[in-house]
Amino acid sequence: MSSPVVPIRPASGTAVAERPADEALALTPWVTIVWDDPVNLMSYVTHVFVSYFKFDRAKANRLMMQVHTEGKAVVASGTREEMEQHVNAMHGFGLWATLERDS
Repeated sequence: MSSPVVPIRPASGTAVAERPADEALALTPWVTIVWDDPVNLMSYVTHVFVSYFKFDRAKANRLMMQVHTEGKAVVASGTREEMEQHVNAMHGFGLWATLERDS
């Protein structure tokens, strides 16, 4: 004698309740931050911003001055993968850079 087959159903609402927060977190952009350092000239930092990010000279200079006077500046925003690429590129230019989730 076999027992009747009882369909298995997922717990109600649990996955649906958690999904919106996870989706919102995934959509939160990341940022690349360039930090002030005692090594690189201000003109060089401006040059890197113009050549790599394709900023116009005024924006590159403004961001460089923010790095110099405030100690850091957010230079890009996007996906984690994009920001990792930017951080690696900044390291390749000899600049100090990190990424973090945008607040």
